[in-house]
Parts: sequence; structure tokens; C-alpha cells
Amino acid sequence: MTNKKKNVREAAMDLLEAIEKNQSYSNLLLNSTIEKNKISSIDTGLLTELTYGTLQRKMALDYYLKPFIKNSKKLEKWVLQLLRITLYQMVYLDKIPDRAAIFEAVEIAKKRGHKGISGMVNGVLRSIQRQGIPSLEAVNDPIERLSIETSHPEWLVKRWVSQFGFDRTKEMCEVNLTAPLQTARVNLTKTTIRECIEDLDEEGFLIEKSPIIPEAIRSLKGNLAFSRAYKKGMITIQDESSMLAAYALAPRENELILDACAAPGGKTTHIAETMKLTGGVISLDLHEHKVKLIKQNAKRLGLGNIRTIAMDSRNAGEQFDKEYFDRILLDAPCSGLGVMRRKPDMKYTKKEQDLYQLSTIQQNLLNSVSPLVKKGGILVYSTCTVDKEENENTVSQFLKEHPEFEMDTALKERMPEAIQPLVTDGYLQIFPQDFGSDGFFIASLRKKV
Repeated sequence: MTNKKKNVREAAMDLLEAIEKNQSYSNLLLNSTIEKNKISSIDTGLLTELTYGTLQRKMALDYYLKPFIKNSKKLEKWVLQLLRITLYQMVYLDKIPDRAAIFEAVEIAKKRGHKGISGMVNGVLRSIQRQGIPSLEAVNDPIERLSIETSHPEWLVKRWVSQFGFDRTKEMCEVNLTAPLQTARVNLTKTTIRECIEDLDEEGFLIEKSPIIPEAIRSLKGNLAFSRAYKKGMITIQDESSMLAAYALAPRENELILDACAAPGGKTTHIAETMKLTGGVISLDLHEHKVKLIKQNAKRLGLGNIRTIAMDSRNAGEQFDKEYFDRILLDAPCSGLGVMRRKPDMKYTKKEQDLYQLSTIQQNLLNSVSPLVKKGGILVYSTCTVDKEENENTVSQFLKEHPEFEMDTALKERMPEAIQPLVTDGYLQIFPQDFGSDGFFIASLRKKV
């Protein structure tokens, strides 16, 4: 490779620096880096592994580096990223020999900095190679140790342990370090599961049927976003957990449904497909550019029963009459703690205070849309987070203030068979370790007649 075009490790180092500096989303930056540096498909895999892996394990890597760096405060940011990336390869990647990883790091340090820096990088990495990494056994507090070992902030580990117990928290933190599987929902208004799988197999994808959701498939090889099936509107890329929102809502043909925070439209389009193109789904989202995404998805999938409006759902009462909708889905803005595998940078930017502020927004949204549900109708509240403050507490607070609603105990029987054991009293909390999907929460509320 020429000097103008960055090699993979250097590109990963710059990416990590940009993510940390601008608090930008890693997935968006990764795609633009691949395009900008014309990185080949072979190298794309390594770039993704180095970027996500180093991000996922940042706290553990810093713990291992600490004894070997004399004054980390004085270290330039790019040098620290370079050391992290190289140590990640040495500790977690079997395919790359230590000497190759160290050689690459020293070459980048020479190119980027002065002789002193390349000497220091070489010295630190050779010492680690000789002495090995420090043991985590030295950390006595089990919560602190789990926090460092799985690179989750200590406040979050402590919070989860108090809510869900130590074992479940440990499982969740460990699963959060693994790469998620890509899943998609087959558009049954256009094709059958079998035809869709055959079409994808023919194109070179490796596909299996989801054991959890009847209309879902899993891709074991290949990115479905680039498939013919996607372009032809036969599939929507969506996580299996998030497909359960439409099951909870269980819309019937010819009903009128509101999806209150709808972008990018995965749940809206699922609802429209379930209704076999009858009735109407009105999709609201705050931002015009996001509403455009819903429209594009509806068009690609051939769903004519969707209408989109750019507006704040908190003002929905000004646009629609009371008791206008048969069913309402409120997939509320949340902390997103359930999708950390997809956005590992999120772990380090969220603060505990955010959860309480979000809970207030969620309450306001529930208060605004609830008058629009018909008597006997259903209001489904969902989030992609794993936290009682935003989930159970938000719902119980709402029920306290709205005696016209009650928990809908029939939620369980509407769920796919594999999910039914996870439902308790109208609530469903999915953990990432349950079946390898995102963490997700659903509550179903019924308006009394």
C-alpha cells in the first residue's frame, strides 16, 4: 500500500480517535472510512474487528496497559489508540502473531511521530510480550472486576446487579462483547419464507430460518442490505426482538393503527404487512429526514397502507380526535442499553442521570398518545433498553396516573411460542443472552371499556 492510502491499522487508529473526540456513532464512521480509503473487502473484515473489538474492550485494555506506561496523561491520543489496537490483537486475536502486530505498530509510530515515540511504543509492547498482562484477580471487588473485565462502566454494572442479580448481569456484559447476527423479516405480502431463502441461497448468502420468529431469517454469511431480495422488497433488516412489537400489538385487518415514534420504519412496515395491506398505519416521527426513510421503506416493500407525518408525538392530540385509533405502538426514545453490541461506543458516553431524564420524556409521550386509543383498544409501550427506570417504573407510574388503563394479561398468548415463557404479567423483558438478539422491553396496556 502506498503512503497516501492508510493501511488497516492506521485507519482503525484514526477511527477510534474520531469516535472518542466527536462522540460520533462508530457504525457511520466505519462505513465512511471504508469508502474514503478504498479498503478492500478482505481488509474490511479486519478493520471492523479492530475498531469494534478495541472499542468493546477499551477498559480492560487500559487496565492491562497501565503498569507499562509511565505517564499516560502526557501520551498523545493517537499513540494511546495505537497501543490499544495492538494490545487487542496480542490478547484477543489468535490469527495475528505478536511480532507482526508490534512491527506494524512501530512502523505507524515512525510514520506519525518522532523517534522517541516509536521507541516508547516498541518498549511498552515488548515488555508486555515478555511479562504478560496483569491479572484481574488483583481487583477484589467483584463488581469492579466485572466492570473492567467486560469494559462496562462501574455505575452500570452496579445498577444492573441491583436490578437483575450478579449472574444475569455477568452474562449480559459478556454477550455484549460479541458480534450480533444480522437478521431480517420476510415480507409475506410479496413472497414466502421458502422462496426468499432459495433466492438468497442462489445469490451466495448462507441463511437459516429463525427458531424464534416465524417470518424471520438469520444471515450466517453476507450482508443482506446488498442482496437482490432486499432491493426487490422481499425483506426488511430488523432485529428479532424488535419484531415482537408487532406481535404485541396484534393488529387486525382494516384497523387504524398509530406508530408514534416510527423511524426508520421497521415496526411500521411489519404492522402494515401483518394487516395484509388493509386498514391504515399512521407513522409519526419528529424529523423530516427520518420520515423520508419510512416512506422509502414503505415504497420498496410495496406497502400502500402507510401514511407518514413529520411531527412531535407529544402534539398528536392536536392532529387526531380522541379515541381515533384501534391500537397504538409507542416505541419510545430510550437509552438504548439493549443495543450495545451494535454501538459499543455508547457504553462510555451514557450517564446514569440520562435514564431519569428519558423516563420523564417517556411519561410525557405516554400521556400524550393514550387519549387517542379507543375503549377496549391496546397501547403497546416498547424500548430497546434493559433498565427498570425506563421500563417497568415508567409503565407503573403511567398506570397510577391513568386508572382507565390496565395491564393486558393476554400479551403472552399473542407472542411466538419460543417467547411465551419470558412474559410475566403483561411485561416482556428480553436480555441479549436470551436468544442472541438485542435487549428489548414490551408492555401491553388495555384501555378499559
